[in-house]
Amino acid sequence: MISAALLTGHLANAGGLDRTGLPIGIIFQDGNYAEITFANTSPSVTGTDLLGNPIGNVGASFRSFGGGIKLDLSDSISVALIAEEPYGSDVTYPGSGAATLLGGTSAVASSQSLTAVGRYKFNERFSAHAGVRHQSIEGDITLSGLAYGGLSGYNVALSKGSGTGFLVGAAYEIPEYALRVAVTYNSKIDHDLPFVETNLPSPPLPPTIAGTTTVTSPASINLDVQTGINENTLLFGSVRYAKWSDLKISPTGFDAAVDPTIPGSSISDIEDSFNYTVGVGRKINEQFSVSASVGYEPEGTDDLVSPLAPSNGNWSIGLGAQYKTEAVTISGGVRYTKLGDARPETGTPDTARANFTDNSAVSVGMKIGFNF
Repeated sequence: MISAALLTGHLANAGGLDRTGLPIGIIFQDGNYAEITFANTSPSVTGTDLLGNPIGNVGASFRSFGGGIKLDLSDSISVALIAEEPYGSDVTYPGSGAATLLGGTSAVASSQSLTAVGRYKFNERFSAHAGVRHQSIEGDITLSGLAYGGLSGYNVALSKGSGTGFLVGAAYEIPEYALRVAVTYNSKIDHDLPFVETNLPSPPLPPTIAGTTTVTSPASINLDVQTGINENTLLFGSVRYAKWSDLKISPTGFDAAVDPTIPGSSISDIEDSFNYTVGVGRKINEQFSVSASVGYEPEGTDDLVSPLAPSNGNWSIGLGAQYKTEAVTISGGVRYTKLGDARPETGTPDTARANFTDNSAVSVGMKIGFNF
C-alpha cells in the first residue's frame, strides 16, 4: 500500500493569501523522518480597467521553501518541528497612476512560520496532537490610480512583526486499510507590526505617520482524509476553512483618511474561504507511485474583490510522482489552477474598477524525505 497522499510535492490549493495551507502531515510519518520542500508558482493575472486601459500581468512568480523533522520518543509519543512560508502576496499593477484607475497599486508581503507539534497515540486507532506556532510577517502596500482619489500614491511599509498561536487536533486510523481521518484547528495569531505611512492626504493629515498596528493571520480548520481502495491504490482528500475576515490592516493614517468617525477601516478586504481537494494515488511498483488530484475553491458572495487579491474562487488539477527507497523519498508535482473571474473594487459603497477574466497559475513543487 502506498503510504501517503502527499505525492504532489509541496503544493497547496488555498484561498486568500495562503501559500501552504499549514500542513502537519509529517507528524504521521513512520519512524524518524526529515524533509525539505520547494515550490514555485507562476501566475498570469490580467484584465482591463473600466476606462478601457489594459492591465498587464499583476502577479509576480514566487517561490517558497520549507522543511521539517519528526522524531519518535516512544511507541506512543512523537514530536515534529515544521518550518514554512505560509502566507504571501506579490501583486503589482503596471501603468501610470495618473492615467489609469489602478496603475501603481501593489502589495508585497512575506511570512515565516515555525511550528512545534506533538502527537500522543492512545492506541492503534486514536491519537491527539497539539502544538505552538510562531509566525512573523512583513509587507509593503501602495494604493495608486484614479480609483483612489486623494489617497492615490499612499504607501505603508510594515516592518517585520511576530506572534504566537496554537494548534490542536485528533486523528482516527485503521492501519491495515491505510485509513486516516485527521482534523486540526489552527488559532488566529496577532502580530504587532511597526509601520511608516507616506503620501497621506495633507492637509488634513500629516504627510507621514509612524506607529504600530496589529495584523491578524486567520484562524483555520484542516480536515485530511485518506483510505486504501486496494493494496496499490489510495484515495485522499482535504477540506480547509480559513477565516480571512480576521485579517485587518488598519494603520492610523489610512483609518483616519477613509473615515475618521468610524475606526477600523482596513486596506485588506478578503472573504473567508473553503478549499476542497480530492485525489487518487497508485503504486506502480515498490519504488514508484503516481497521483492525480483536483481542487476547488467556491466563489465568494459576489465578484467584487480587493485589488490586492484580484480573483474569485478557483479550480485546479494536479499530477504527482514519488520515488521511494528504504532511506530516501523524492516527490514532485505540477498543478494548473484556473482562477475565477473577478472585479477589483474601491470606495464606499464598493465600486468596480476593473474586470479580470481567463486567468491562471502554474505551480511546480518538490519534496525530499529522509528516514533515519
